[in-house]
Amino acid sequence: MRFIGNVIEKLQRHPKRVVFPEGEEPRILQAARQFQALRLGAPILLGEPEKIKAVAEDLKIPLDGIRLINPATSEDLDNFANRLYRVRREKGLRPAEAREAMLQPNFYGAMMLAMHQADGLISGASHITGSVLRPLFQIVKASPDIGVVSSCMVMEVEDTRIGENGVLFMADCGVIPDPTVDQLADIAVSTARLARHMLGTRPRVALLSFSTKGSASHPSIGKMQAATAQAKRKADLLHVEADFDGELQVDAALVPEIASRKLSDSKVAGRANVLIFPDLNSGNIASKLVGLVSRASSYGQILLGLNRPAADVSRGSNAHDILGVAAIVAVQATDYLKLYPGADKHLPGE
Repeated sequence: MRFIGNVIEKLQRHPKRVVFPEGEEPRILQAARQFQALRLGAPILLGEPEKIKAVAEDLKIPLDGIRLINPATSEDLDNFANRLYRVRREKGLRPAEAREAMLQPNFYGAMMLAMHQADGLISGASHITGSVLRPLFQIVKASPDIGVVSSCMVMEVEDTRIGENGVLFMADCGVIPDPTVDQLADIAVSTARLARHMLGTRPRVALLSFSTKGSASHPSIGKMQAATAQAKRKADLLHVEADFDGELQVDAALVPEIASRKLSDSKVAGRANVLIFPDLNSGNIASKLVGLVSRASSYGQILLGLNRPAADVSRGSNAHDILGVAAIVAVQATDYLKLYPGADKHLPGE
């Protein structure tokens, strides 16, 4: 709770509006209640108000300070549908299909986010990743200075010798199955940006492999070496202050004693606070394993590279996890153009 406690304190000074498309989900209701009670901002729940109220009554959750919106009866439905049609008509979308899409809470929530009617979006507690990402990709889209959307898990472990006082940023753990060299570089830079914003310290980014500095030979090792060099160039171009090193084995990245035996003269080895995985298999498995075995607090998936802040939480998340993710997403919104200077300020369909 050290890390997330600091995030909550920051957000209390700059409260934000967060939309939760899964308003009838009990864990979402609990997280929204906590979000409002902690004075973090205004939670917005999408769904049928009578169903939301029934779930809230069963859980004995008061709804004061929580806004309820039913997309089907919203006064913004026609406007949102028209905007989606203008954005997607070149892809063959018809007006009736745009309206049907806007009846879906994830599409409606994405449009609220794009239209600046909400500062952040949290979904995924009861939806698969595709149904969360698709509306965001179509409506909010990627920030042009990065160009690729990925995701990050923030892990807080009890051992404060690991990472940054026990905090690790791990990516990509949820979006890109087999990233290219360029995509890995983008993921590394995006994650470094987020770590700098959330921690206030210089990110130390390790691009991971089963090899440390050529201790083995395989095409995947060359890929991580090339991605490290590309990440350094991209960070310089975008003025992202961070240190990058790779390829590194995870023990060489995190444990100073092992790092000193395997290599020397590295600002990252043994001290990494950001871990970049070679593919989605390794990232997803590692993040879930750390959470289960070490009983770490895990917050994610925080989406990186979007024009607006959002997250796709795991269907295994509890209310505390969702609250933490909502706080991280909302804090990003306080200074999002510093995180993504190229983020589009225009509204969709204009």
